[in-house]
Amino acid sequence: MVKIKVIVEGAAESEAVVSLNPISFFGDIDPKTGVVKDPNSNIKGVSIAGKVLVVPGTRGSTVGSYVLYALSKNNVAPKAIVVKSAEPILITGCILGGIPLVTSSEDYLFNGQVGGKRVKIDPSSSSLEIVQ
Repeated sequence: MVKIKVIVEGAAESEAVVSLNPISFFGDIDPKTGVVKDPNSNIKGVSIAGKVLVVPGTRGSTVGSYVLYALSKNNVAPKAIVVKSAEPILITGCILGGIPLVTSSEDYLFNGQVGGKRVKIDPSSSSLEIVQ
């Protein structure tokens, strides 16, 4: 069980997709499909739709908030996002898109070990559990 800090409220359970590097929602993710299109990403070609996206951080433009909103409107948003540190653009986008957002300082979450495993985010206990 991993302690988390809830930034945008919401419970989620799904397969984890782990990006080893920070991502930009403006340019790195296709807002129509939810597929990662950054050619330098370890998850290039992977859909984040319905998954728990685990990423060390985000970078980029304020348009990223609107891309998160578009992902939600197109039904291809992640079920939740886990980051080391949440910045205002990400927080705003998650609020607009209704996407649960949590932070954790546990390094092993961000090095790929949980990729492909089912994780459960429980905001009531401020915890993330690796289910599978």
